[in-house]
Amino acid sequence: MALLNVILCTKIPPKPYLSLTKPPLSIPHLPSLSFSLCDKPQALIPNKKLVEVFAKTGFLAILSASLFFTDPALAFKGGGPYGSEVTRGQDLTGKDFSGRTLIKQDFKTSILRQANFKGAKLLGASFFDADLTGADLSDADLRSADFSLANVTKVANLSNANLEGALATGNTSFRGSNITGADFTDVPLREDQREYLCKFADGVNPTTGNATRDTLLCN
Repeated sequence: MALLNVILCTKIPPKPYLSLTKPPLSIPHLPSLSFSLCDKPQALIPNKKLVEVFAKTGFLAILSASLFFTDPALAFKGGGPYGSEVTRGQDLTGKDFSGRTLIKQDFKTSILRQANFKGAKLLGASFFDADLTGADLSDADLRSADFSLANVTKVANLSNANLEGALATGNTSFRGSNITGADFTDVPLREDQREYLCKFADGVNPTTGNATRDTLLCN
């Protein structure tokens, strides 16, 4: 900015007129520069609005850079009291979540083998494409939970769990799970899954009072 002011304020000496007479020998000298318009110190001070624009631009650049280098996993924080810790796309094998309130918690694509959710409140939680092999979900509140594409197999414990309104679309599998006393009211199971589960359906859910066979619409 100072350089620009100097250039704009420089006086260029007038071009001398041509003369037919030979000028006397003189010592050449450099033209003097005049800064008459720049005598005031205020001229070197940048415009206030321009400073604000540069300041805002710099702040946005720093913010963008910080977000770029932030751990991408932080973008997948789960909800609920377990909250600030990342539970989506993680290996949580054997983790103990028993008795916790994990409403709408995000466990999408996580590995949850042998994880303990006994008695946990998982209303609306997402287990989309998660691996729940051998997990303990007994006595859990799983109403409206999303089990789409989830693997809930090999002795996963769903005994006395309330799955009312849960999603189980796609290739969701409950093969080998303990479903004694589980409530499957309004769970959209594939017909082959329904037929399979009806072979082992038994008990009454202690919370809802509904018989497992009735909630599975077994014949």
